[in-house]
Amino acid sequence: MTSFIVYKGSKNGVTKSSVTKPEHLTGDKVLMRITASGLCGTDLHSLHDDVILGHEGVGVVEAVGPDSKHLRKGDRVGFGYQHDSCGNCRNCLTGNETYCVDRAVYGTKKVDQGSFAAYAVVREAFLHKIPEGMSDVDAAPLQCAGATVFAVLQAHNTRPTETVGVIGLGGLGHLAIQFAAKMGNRVVVLSGSDRKKQQAFDLGAHEFVSIKGKDKLEVSTPIDRLLVTTSAQPNWELILPIMAPGSSIYPLSVDSGNLEIPYLPIVLNGLAVQGSLVASRILHREMLAFAALHGIKPITETFPLTEEGVKTAIEKLEHGDIHLRAVLTAA
Repeated sequence: MTSFIVYKGSKNGVTKSSVTKPEHLTGDKVLMRITASGLCGTDLHSLHDDVILGHEGVGVVEAVGPDSKHLRKGDRVGFGYQHDSCGNCRNCLTGNETYCVDRAVYGTKKVDQGSFAAYAVVREAFLHKIPEGMSDVDAAPLQCAGATVFAVLQAHNTRPTETVGVIGLGGLGHLAIQFAAKMGNRVVVLSGSDRKKQQAFDLGAHEFVSIKGKDKLEVSTPIDRLLVTTSAQPNWELILPIMAPGSSIYPLSVDSGNLEIPYLPIVLNGLAVQGSLVASRILHREMLAFAALHGIKPITETFPLTEEGVKTAIEKLEHGDIHLRAVLTAA
């Protein structure tokens, strides 16, 4: 038996380890060689857990199990936050397997594979072919960040006549701007300062509003869908007056604590606060096709997929020094 290198969380942070490479694959399991892995803010929550880190994996199929029907050796594939589901509950049968009560998702005991590794073994059913012409580096952040923002725009029937607001121009936000703009929406970016104003317009925004120091916000068109991509909660007293009646708010980043929002404006204006967890498989695959067709790409910094590279990237992310998205690349 042979082994391969993985990078795991531990009480002392990231550690280099090795696991056994399977000689025989069962079911529809697929062995893939990792070529690129995105670094996501969610990874920071698992740094001290005994799990293989990483959930934005892209690579090349090396071998397939006996029940694999759609992938072949040499195919480029990617995987994200979810690795499995029961396949038989109401959510699974309606294409909403992300909410299966028996789901296997990153950072839990049901998942023993990660993308901070030389290889990963993942069910074929939860792998996604990477479109031709899309680089591995560009594809990696789409496996979670891209899937998250695309899913929320598609799963709740966003129409191209609506105005989409994006709070925060970071790893999630800069992709949300691109997807919403290419879907035909008017995009309003809300940010803490004017520093990223030009970048917002370059990414496809139609309007930019700086929040810092304001006691009242003004937009040309009330916001129908608001994607909250920052970890820190915004000042809802400022935000709610620019929301359209019947509009929806989507908190997308992972944070601890409670979501606190004024009660009365929600009732008087018929507003909704809707949770959303990454993308179902159908939306994930549609997202990749849409991104390839419209040239949607993450803005990335790359690091080597080595012990030093992993630790450096994580340290920069913890200090807020990553410019939008970090991607670890294999030699």
